[in-house]
Amino acid sequence: MKNLYLYILGLGVLTLGSCSLDTEPYTEQTDTTFYLNINDAKSALVGCYDGLQVVSGASGLGVPVASEVMSDNCFGGTGNADGYNYAAIDEFDISRAPSYVDLYNSNWINYYKALYRCNVFLSKMDQINWEGDEALRNTYESEVRYIRAYLYFEMVRLWGNIPLITVPTTENVPQANPDEVYTVIAEDLSFAAENLPSDAYTSVETGRVTKWAAKSLLARVFLYYTGYYSATDLVGVVTKSQALAHVEDVISSSGHDLVSDFSTLWPAASVENFAGEDNKEVVFSIRYTYTSDYNGNTDGNHWLVMFGMREFTWLPYGSGWGITVNPKLWNAYDENDTRRTASIISIEDEEIPFDKIDNQREYTGYYNKKYTPMSMVDEDGNVVSSVNQYGVSDFQINQYQDYVVMRYADVLLMAAELGSSNAQAYFDKVRQRAYQSNFVSKTVTQANILEERYLEFALEGVRYWDLLRQGVSTAAATIAESTTLLSGGVEETKNISASNIEKTKGLQQIPNTQITLSSGVLNQNTGWE
Repeated sequence: MKNLYLYILGLGVLTLGSCSLDTEPYTEQTDTTFYLNINDAKSALVGCYDGLQVVSGASGLGVPVASEVMSDNCFGGTGNADGYNYAAIDEFDISRAPSYVDLYNSNWINYYKALYRCNVFLSKMDQINWEGDEALRNTYESEVRYIRAYLYFEMVRLWGNIPLITVPTTENVPQANPDEVYTVIAEDLSFAAENLPSDAYTSVETGRVTKWAAKSLLARVFLYYTGYYSATDLVGVVTKSQALAHVEDVISSSGHDLVSDFSTLWPAASVENFAGEDNKEVVFSIRYTYTSDYNGNTDGNHWLVMFGMREFTWLPYGSGWGITVNPKLWNAYDENDTRRTASIISIEDEEIPFDKIDNQREYTGYYNKKYTPMSMVDEDGNVVSSVNQYGVSDFQINQYQDYVVMRYADVLLMAAELGSSNAQAYFDKVRQRAYQSNFVSKTVTQANILEERYLEFALEGVRYWDLLRQGVSTAAATIAESTTLLSGGVEETKNISASNIEKTKGLQQIPNTQITLSSGVLNQNTGWE
């Protein structure tokens, strides 16, 4: 009989969702004395959300950061004296950092910890007394299956070849065919889309899974799978027409909409007018809190600091570790496109007296504005960030800006791409907000939709996957680059080889420690040996 540990729930943004779980057991129970009633189910559901929060915010290399570094939006950057792990990711070349045999080991461990929680919960559904409330049972099961699908989708995109585990086990499981993983993802999301309430999003606590989040993610999975694997449907489970019907339902029934001003989506771009993390455009987000510490509480956004200006504060931007933005992205925007200055910090255009170039590797003069640390106090010591209201000040672990997984703009553009009869109107709606009074209509085509996605979702962890689903060769040709950048104030040539991306098929390194622990049951991805 397995032992299960119940943990004291820490302070969280959600009453059921983004809660922190302390690391010390509060009481020990067995799997026969827990999972008995609705309160047990609620505690277990919180644990599943917490697993998602930990793996997305605090474990290893932040996947939103890695996704941008792998794309053509960002360079590895970081400090001039730092290790080259981000360079290895950026260039798909482990020889750049041969000592980093475990680029993603913490991520791998925490993904499977989170999956274990989900699998245990799902295995106990029939053991719980739901008091005849089948709607509640279906809602809880749907939320957990969404979380499991989300975790597996991130993993299978990142590594391609992963063990598929759908029941609680500690056995040494071999890697599955990706189609087997996508079948679970498709079935889990389809279940959630069918069984979650059809209520408007406003009736659901921010950060909790909704029917609309499930339908939207299902469309994203469909587009990625059919693109990357050159398929016509999603493993025989979801057709193109079904994927379109899902996002059309989100558009017509969810209550979601675009905020009127793009810049208000991002706190650093709109300090006084931020729309808030529960605004109508957020279809699903992973919530974080400010209570992270070094004693096991990992409920903050720990990857955000990577995008900050290297060791430099200039209100409203706080200090960070210096992942740099490719000038190519800045130059891709039309000067009338309001998304450029809302998305990117431009040292020159904002007249920022940045004086840490000697400390910065791969300096470009551009940083991520959507996700960047916020300055806490001004030069006179006055509080300018709500962070300090809670008595915390560690910029490395106390950032708590939520990660927006899915925005309504994405739903509109996916519907257009899937062939909606309203494709032109959806496409125009996104562009009209971006250009405001300077809007000029543009014919909706596949190529134009993908270009719009490049500009709309820049620096949100979306671009790389959009490139990869156009084909590995297309992604490789787009990302490949040879340019001159400043590292430690000295010019150096930066090379990203298309052949490396093609050789790896766009996949990342499976942690070598996991391969060793599996006694060779796991195999390394090609190109990372």
